[in-house]
Amino acid sequence: MGVLAGKVAVVTGASRGIGAAIATLFAAEGARVVAAARTFEQGQSRLEGTLADTVAKIEADGGTAFAQPADLSRPEDRQALVEAAESRYGPVDVLVNNAAVTYFTPVTDFTDRRYELMFEVQVKAPFQLSRLVAPGMRERGRGWILNISSIAARHPDFPPGPYAALGGTVYGMCKAALERFTTGLAAELYADGVAVNALSPNGIVPTPGTLFHHLTSVDAPDNEPPSVMADAALALCHRPAAELTGRIAYSQDLLAELADRR
Repeated sequence: MGVLAGKVAVVTGASRGIGAAIATLFAAEGARVVAAARTFEQGQSRLEGTLADTVAKIEADGGTAFAQPADLSRPEDRQALVEAAESRYGPVDVLVNNAAVTYFTPVTDFTDRRYELMFEVQVKAPFQLSRLVAPGMRERGRGWILNISSIAARHPDFPPGPYAALGGTVYGMCKAALERFTTGLAAELYADGVAVNALSPNGIVPTPGTLFHHLTSVDAPDNEPPSVMADAALALCHRPAAELTGRIAYSQDLLAELADRR
C-alpha cells in the first residue's frame, strides 16, 4: 500500500506539467485524486496536456481519479471543486494548489485585467480552497496543504541578471504572497495536526508553460524534471505536521535533506 492509501487528494493545474506529475504520483501512492484545471480536452488550450490525459494515465496505471474542470479565477468554481471532491470521494485530506496563469510583462506595460487574473488564480484561489478544506482537516486532526511556488518569489539580485527584462515581477509578487500565506496558515493550524508547506523547484521545470514562454528548452542541461517536484510534493503531503510544516522548501534540497535523515 502506498503512503497515501485511502486519502482524498485535490490537485489543481493537473492537466499538464508539475500538476499532472503530482496527480499521477499521488494516485500511484493510493490516493483518490481529484484533478482540476481549465483544460478538459484537446483544443481548449494552446498548450499540450489535458485533464482527460491525466486521468486516463492514472486509470491505466490502476489508480483512481476523476477530472473536475474548473476556472480557478472564479470563486464559484473553487466552491464547486471542493463540493465535487467531497461528493465523489469524501472529505479532502490533501490539497495541492498548483494552478497558475502567468504573463511575463514589465510592470509599466501590465494591464489591470491580467494583474487581477494572476492574483485570482495564484493567490485568492489557494486562499479560498484552503479555507474550504481546513475546517474538516482540523476536525479530523490531520491534513496536508501544499502551495506550489517558484524561485521567482526571491528578491532579484543587483545589478539584475538577464531574466529581469522578461517581466516576472507580478509573477514573483504572487508567489511571495503565497509563501507568506503558507507560513501563516501553518502556524494557525499547527496545533490541529494540519501541515501547510510551499514547494519550489530548484531550477526551471520544462513544462508546456515554461517552454511556451521560452524560459527554458527541452534539452537545457540544468532542467529539473517534473518528477522531482512530484517526489518532493509527496514527501510534504504524508508526514505528520509536527515533523514537517511551515516550510518554504526547494525540491532537490528537501529530498537531499530527507535522504540524509535515513
